[in-house]
Amino acid sequence: MTIQSTLKKATVSVAAAAILLGVGATQTYAKQQTSDYNDYGFTHITRYDMLKVAQQQGSSKYEVPAFDASTIKNIASAKGFDKAGNPIDLDVWDSWPLQNADGRTANYHGYHIVFALAGDPKDGNDTTIYLFYQKIGDNSIDSWKNAGRVFKDNDHNIPNDPYLKHQTQEWSGSATLTKDGKVRLFYTDFSGAPEVGGTGDSNQVLTTAQINVSEPDQSTLKIDGVEDYKSIFDGGDGTIYQNIKQFHDEGLFASGDNHTLRDPHYVEDNGHKYLVFESNTGTETGYQGDDQFYNPAYYGGSYEFYKIEQQKLLSSPKKDLASLANGSLGIIELNNDYTLKKVLPPLIASNTVTDEIERANVFKLNGKWYLFTDSRGSKMTIDGISDKDIYMLGFVSDSLTGPYKPLNKSGLVLHLDLNPADLTFTYSHFAVPQEKGNKVVITSYMTNRGFFADHKSTFAPSFLLSINGSNTKVVKDSNLEQGQLTIDR
Repeated sequence: MTIQSTLKKATVSVAAAAILLGVGATQTYAKQQTSDYNDYGFTHITRYDMLKVAQQQGSSKYEVPAFDASTIKNIASAKGFDKAGNPIDLDVWDSWPLQNADGRTANYHGYHIVFALAGDPKDGNDTTIYLFYQKIGDNSIDSWKNAGRVFKDNDHNIPNDPYLKHQTQEWSGSATLTKDGKVRLFYTDFSGAPEVGGTGDSNQVLTTAQINVSEPDQSTLKIDGVEDYKSIFDGGDGTIYQNIKQFHDEGLFASGDNHTLRDPHYVEDNGHKYLVFESNTGTETGYQGDDQFYNPAYYGGSYEFYKIEQQKLLSSPKKDLASLANGSLGIIELNNDYTLKKVLPPLIASNTVTDEIERANVFKLNGKWYLFTDSRGSKMTIDGISDKDIYMLGFVSDSLTGPYKPLNKSGLVLHLDLNPADLTFTYSHFAVPQEKGNKVVITSYMTNRGFFADHKSTFAPSFLLSINGSNTKVVKDSNLEQGQLTIDR
């Protein structure tokens, strides 16, 4: 436990006393005390639970393992070009494996495939998707080969697509190996350009394409172009999920708001296709604004806790941030051709807590559905949580569509509080289910981009997390190779 963690535990003692008022009480009690209670029919990351997170962090069960900085390597094959055409070493950050429909890592002709965001360390706007691959059985960081950029510069010029032609960056998502052996990618089409043709700053659209991959020889994979490239979902009419027009009407980033519609994660259940994604709630699912300060569903605990925490929040320096906080993990159903079939209510939301819950990830393990998300303390409004805190939160349900309950009684699964300038700083933690047992491999990236001359953002060492029902813990001494995806023999 760091000194910082110890100090934070002391700072939440008052909050802990308030939580004790809620012991034995339920949200049903809060319902009985006020007509303002409305949970909109889905689960919430409550202030009551997040205050427990502030108390739990520091335990070895939840802390991201320490890594030896002297052993960390760049991805040797992560080569590309800057805008002038000069060869450069790339930063590589958010990554996701090619998975089977059940979430397990796919075997693609004897290879593991990983898609990753990569770009010029000197250009923060250079964000494109690359394909890396390694022979199954060779887990070393040096075994990763680079097939290059997935999309060519002109691939997104699709005449009849209203969004792709405005794309300025490619953001993260997921990939599945289809039943007929095709590689299907889902990602976020981002437009940071000034408003043109209905798009605008921070416009994000869930997007898909089939990636054609061939084997020129026994040790090489090659990208042979893309097909069936199309937009899927732009947020709709704003009633279920916030859309770009609402973000514009708020005043864009100058308003303090943070529009999110990204990180599409593909999953199948009973023959149905879905995308789970980062989002913000809409006008009929609990929209942002000062009204949400008066909804006990966002607080949790007892009615007494609600009133104490409400008064603290109304006088807090983070009141404005909390007013805009309406992060959610959304879900849509897809047709068999990967077009939009149905917009469903969120699986979970974080009103008054944070506007940003990232890297949606869900899979079924031992009969239960597990839902994970990453978030930053700098975006949160909870006493005892600092700007340096990094989290992976998790939830469990008997059904893909919920309701979900927090793992470890609070939702805390992983915590990190390193200085972002530390070489071994990690983020974008992602749980990869294994073929057997109750352990999952946690992948992430290490080293913030552009911070060091010789060290690039790279695959972090993976490690193991065990899942037992509604409880998880980091497996002691389980550090694996950088970027390792499986432990199966």
